[in-house]
Amino acid sequence: MTTATAAPDARIPLRGHVRHTSALVRRNLLWIRQDPESMFDALLFPIVFTLLFVYVFGGSIGQALGGGQDAYVQYVVPGLMAMMGMNMAQGVGTGFNQDFNSGVMDRFRSLPIGRGSVLFAKIAVELVRMLFATAVLMVVGVLVGFDITSWPGLLASVGLSVLFGSALMWIFLTLGVVMKNAQSVQAMGFLVLMPLQFGSSIFAPTTSMPGWLEAFTRYNPLSNLADAARGLMTGGPVAEDLWLTVGWSVALTAVMAPIAIHKFRTKS
Repeated sequence: MTTATAAPDARIPLRGHVRHTSALVRRNLLWIRQDPESMFDALLFPIVFTLLFVYVFGGSIGQALGGGQDAYVQYVVPGLMAMMGMNMAQGVGTGFNQDFNSGVMDRFRSLPIGRGSVLFAKIAVELVRMLFATAVLMVVGVLVGFDITSWPGLLASVGLSVLFGSALMWIFLTLGVVMKNAQSVQAMGFLVLMPLQFGSSIFAPTTSMPGWLEAFTRYNPLSNLADAARGLMTGGPVAEDLWLTVGWSVALTAVMAPIAIHKFRTKS
């Protein structure tokens, strides 16, 4: 793969970065329009997981919650919103890696555009896909009985999920740059996703878990996001989990964004 000749970001003014990012966002959205199948995961994932967990586990876990399947719907839908960002983040890593292997990134890196603009545009489009998936999730959730008790809380939950999802995307963008192929990115993402998803409060309360696992879930950012979303949408304590989620998001972005941009600049 040839070394890029694009201008360093430091030589491009902020207005130029904004213009480049906007153009790349438009390019990526047009690509989705030409390839609507690329939206299938954002459409089907919330439908399949909502129906699967509500109708397979809703009765038994709902009884433990003291309210049957209806209680489980109120519990799991906010949790699935937290899960949405992580799964969309994995997709941005595999797609970014495929762009490298197909030669698309060689073209971008040869143009006089800020290299950071390429990454910001990729994240912006994935956040659009994430918002679409979240809208589908909420429609399906309402259809199976989810009761939104606070619309401002719902909007705040979506904003919190977007914030955390964008932070995770920097991790997977880095993997997309450093891993050799999309299969490697997907495998690494799977190894990261599974323990975080199932070792959290997304699908079930943590009180019945072994002590060591319950301690892990307490510091798992997905648990913080899921619990904050539940509190915002259906009522309950919010402050601690909200600030922990914001803290995780800021910390991950502060650490991983410079690494992702540096790896992208120096990849040969």
